[in-house]
Amino acid sequence: MPRAGLTVERIVAAAADLADEDGFENVTVSGVARRFGVKDASLYSHIRSLGELRTRLALFAGAELIERIADAVAGRAGKDALAAFADAYREYALRHPGRYAATQIRVDQSLVADSPALRRTAEITYGILRAYGLEEPDLTDAVRLLRSTFHGYCALEAAGGFGAPRDVRASWDKAVEALHITLENWPRERP
Repeated sequence: MPRAGLTVERIVAAAADLADEDGFENVTVSGVARRFGVKDASLYSHIRSLGELRTRLALFAGAELIERIADAVAGRAGKDALAAFADAYREYALRHPGRYAATQIRVDQSLVADSPALRRTAEITYGILRAYGLEEPDLTDAVRLLRSTFHGYCALEAAGGFGAPRDVRASWDKAVEALHITLENWPRERP
């Protein structure tokens, strides 16, 4: 019988907090159970495994991230939308490092198809890129460029990997400007 007060939602929220405090790789069923003052078995009434917990955490964090991005890009287009998207992404990655790390794991595609938040992520990202006149297969290539640029920059910044005296924000703004110019001049694939 499930312990009173424990729900999947509360368990996942506790896992998200644990991830931000101790790192995503250190999220365990035992660690989450300790936050509630219960034994691991109490959580297994709600989740099947550590893998399921981490997948649910990835979907939870992805939903948070896209909500922030959606709010940032609302009513914007072109370069302004790209910059708002990038800034919201960076802010989330730096403020919630464990949750952000969860968004980078590979999730079973059948779960992705059932996730309104992940569908919304695709809609918003592709919407911004379509404003640059991109269509498939260029859309997929452009998404990969944005994701790898944003992720790489945020990972290096979070790890203290930028040692030069230049302001990190100024470099970020230049990177976003360079992405905008690249998207405007995209080498389109011929049908």
